[in-house]
Amino acid sequence: MSFESMWAALEPVGRDPRTGGYRRFAWTAEDDTLREWFAGECAARGLDLTEDRMGNQWAWWGDPDRAAAEGRPGVVAGSHLDSVPDGGAFDGPLGVVSALAALDVLRARAEHEGWQPTRPIGVVNFVDEEGARFGVACAGSRVITGVLGPDRARSLTDADGTTMVEALTRAGRDPQMIGRDDEALRRIGSFVELHVEQGRALADPDHPAHGHAVAVGSGIWPHGRWRLDFPGEANHAGTTRLEDRHDAMLGYATAVLSARRAAERQGCLATIGKVAVQPGGVNAVPSAVTGWLDARGADEAAVRAAVADVAGEAERSGATLTEESWTPPTTFDADLATRLQRVLASRTAAAGGTQPHGIPLLGTGAGHDAGILANAGVPTAMLFVRNPTGVSHSPQEWAEADDCRAGVTALAGVLEDLAGERA
Repeated sequence: MSFESMWAALEPVGRDPRTGGYRRFAWTAEDDTLREWFAGECAARGLDLTEDRMGNQWAWWGDPDRAAAEGRPGVVAGSHLDSVPDGGAFDGPLGVVSALAALDVLRARAEHEGWQPTRPIGVVNFVDEEGARFGVACAGSRVITGVLGPDRARSLTDADGTTMVEALTRAGRDPQMIGRDDEALRRIGSFVELHVEQGRALADPDHPAHGHAVAVGSGIWPHGRWRLDFPGEANHAGTTRLEDRHDAMLGYATAVLSARRAAERQGCLATIGKVAVQPGGVNAVPSAVTGWLDARGADEAAVRAAVADVAGEAERSGATLTEESWTPPTTFDADLATRLQRVLASRTAAAGGTQPHGIPLLGTGAGHDAGILANAGVPTAMLFVRNPTGVSHSPQEWAEADDCRAGVTALAGVLEDLAGERA
């Protein structure tokens, strides 16, 4: 059950041999295989596996309910196993595999050195973090924290028109069960999510964080997703005069350019990376186009202003803009982040190593389940493992084996410190 063997078992699931990218979407056959893999790894370790009201999987070493009742709720690590279309191997799975490997380190300590945690330790696999199928990121954590209501979640549809109700039913689940889960949340005293860095700070020679294999997260930029619906009229591409056309694609094209200009003006990021066209024929004038806008940045007001600019441009084409998700600025627990830095520094010193400038703190523009839990009041922190390519959401996403091992060591040290604390 080494890190390498777990990684090898996951590697082929949902991988496209043509591109090398992954398509692991929520409540699909690939997702079922991933969930079975997680359940099997937990069973092999004798962990107690539970699911919350959204189907997130929680594996526990120790009794989380008894501990929570006694005022010493558990310490949890983990991430997600789903992907974006043609995504990389590390975004999500690195955090799940590392959490299981870190737990193995601690269980070996318990067996050979007599160390025992005073709090239960959990490993979580969050469902539908990327939102690649139904359009809402971090759906698993949003539902159980009440940020995403069950009625809205059930009404979400994928590109094929399949609703989440239908997807859950086909997966053998009861869609009426989904909703906020206070019982699951009560079990969590703190949450630490390890994730591959989705940028190049740790690999950039000109960045102050260069030279580190692992960094501590400081927070997440505000970010959201919006749907843009452009109306038009279907017609023949070869017989309809230009002046007679009501081409929905023209409004969409204008919005794409508007998003880029708005982001430049406001000093943030805006991307329209997904589009659906009706009727979708090469020789047909589009009757309707739907595009999805992703906007994020360090300043909430700037992000909102950029979205307003895009909305204004789209409305001139008769389009409507609908907010599908919004995550406010997230600052991770400062005391917990400082504690993580201290633990990592001491572990490095104990191993005879040095850190060039202390353990760095990094903010990120990428959303995570950690951000949803933090905004729900759970003490939360993140660890980032160096990505030498600086590329993410792509097959070029990467982490070196030595850096992955450093991440496991860091996470094990953090969990040991947190789980060894008495209430």
